[in-house]
Amino acid sequence: MDTRQHDESEARRLVDTYADLILRLSFTYLKSTQDAEDVCQTVFLKLLRSARAFESPEHEKAWIVRTTSNACKDLLRNAFRRTSVALDAAADAPAPETAAPDSVLRQVMALPQNYREAIYLHYYEGYSVREIAELTGRSEAAVAAHLSRGRNKLRTYLEGENDERWL
Repeated sequence: MDTRQHDESEARRLVDTYADLILRLSFTYLKSTQDAEDVCQTVFLKLLRSARAFESPEHEKAWIVRTTSNACKDLLRNAFRRTSVALDAAADAPAPETAAPDSVLRQVMALPQNYREAIYLHYYEGYSVREIAELTGRSEAAVAAHLSRGRNKLRTYLEGENDERWL
């Protein structure tokens, strides 16, 4: 197998393995499908351009999660993104996709970023508190607090929705 075929097969493996993870994680940060797709492309380009050797599949996945998280944070910090939009894009913007009215994911997406990130990585991706702390650069105590507070907020939201349905 020549180098080009090897590179293409490696790129295909990475996309097949991680595209869904990157898109879902990016969407939890950005709440925009288009921005999540841009971050996905950015993460794959960084990965494919670097000649990075990973110790294990877990190390590779952790690098991808961390890089995705950082790319989303960089995009959110970008002042241009916060203050402007192309006039043509505003006119052609489709209506946002909405989740089902009783969707737990909709409530997770409404949480503050620290809680949303911890809950998503823990419950949707299956990471432990220790692994989330390593991925996000926070202490285990901070991650545990974010999980606890996020669960409490979710509980409040979901109980409030259930109360409204029965009125």
